[in-house]
Amino acid sequence: MLELRKLEPDDWPLWRELRLAALGQAPEAFGARLADWQGAGDREERWRARLAIPGGRDVVAFLDDEPVGMVSGVPGTRADTVELISMWVAPRARGRGVGDALIEAIKQWARGRDATTLRLSVMPDNPAALGLYQRHGFSDTGEPGVLRRDGLTRERVLAVPLSQGVS
Repeated sequence: MLELRKLEPDDWPLWRELRLAALGQAPEAFGARLADWQGAGDREERWRARLAIPGGRDVVAFLDDEPVGMVSGVPGTRADTVELISMWVAPRARGRGVGDALIEAIKQWARGRDATTLRLSVMPDNPAALGLYQRHGFSDTGEPGVLRRDGLTRERVLAVPLSQGVS
């Protein structure tokens, strides 16, 4: 059974567990590096602060009572825009609707904030993620994304318009 749970700052150990797994298993999918969140970067107050972004929403997916995915929504640069960030699904849970449920949770939350657009950045060499996002109506904005660590390529910026009650 798939269940979604909204996190609060006190849930930082669960978020930490998933975030470290995501950065360790899919380092090419994120702008952050595992090393940035380990050692001196692995502090309770930092994890709590990550879950306390003003106006943000953090969601974890559980499959058969095991945490298997996460996603966040944060206010965008415009009042009518929300950014989807930190999306990850554990390999054992892929293809089971977890990613779909996480995206829909952020879409619904964004609509509740009266957002008209949901945006995200994705690595250009991640066809599985691109396919998932395209199935949910995201399309390339044509905007230049953040320059990747290789100094040559950029993240792709995708967006989907939101309308009340429509996926």
